[in-house]
Amino acid sequence: MQKIKFYGIGGQGAVTAAKILSIAVSLHQSEYAITVPAYGHERRGAPVFAHIIVDDKPVLLNCYVYEPDIIVVFDENLIDMGVNVGEGCTEDTIMVINASNQEIVDRYKKEYGLKKVYACNATEAALKNIGLNIPNSAMLGALAKSGVVKIEAIEKAVTESFGKVGEKNGNAARYAYEHTWEA
Repeated sequence: MQKIKFYGIGGQGAVTAAKILSIAVSLHQSEYAITVPAYGHERRGAPVFAHIIVDDKPVLLNCYVYEPDIIVVFDENLIDMGVNVGEGCTEDTIMVINASNQEIVDRYKKEYGLKKVYACNATEAALKNIGLNIPNSAMLGALAKSGVVKIEAIEKAVTESFGKVGEKNGNAARYAYEHTWEA
């Protein structure tokens, strides 16, 4: 069982990405997943969270994730907004972060005591491939580097979920996957 928590800002597609991750795992990887979104004041620019549980057996829980195995940070500025992305984390928790440079990654690692971090400039991947600063598909590609989901499953789920712009979003996921580094 993998417990995952997504942290983002309204408008970045974090909640949509969580739902697509569940589709990728359930339909294209023959495993099980459940997604539980958590909204604050539902508005663009406010912090949003989503909780996902992935397992190879049916997921019988329907609750928030309090001790995540993986945290996915959609915006490098969350640390400056007072969002505690390290809540419930242990030294074994893996972080996947949308970061523009290594200094930001190092700041998160130090602040939260994380040892294993995957980083990608998902904003750049989104802008290059879909022309918009909506990094959700790219972050799913970066998450695939952690091994919780296969990139092929992400590409299929993203392409199916986004209709006319599905192929562009699938390309953003693949681009991010190929440009994610372990920090």
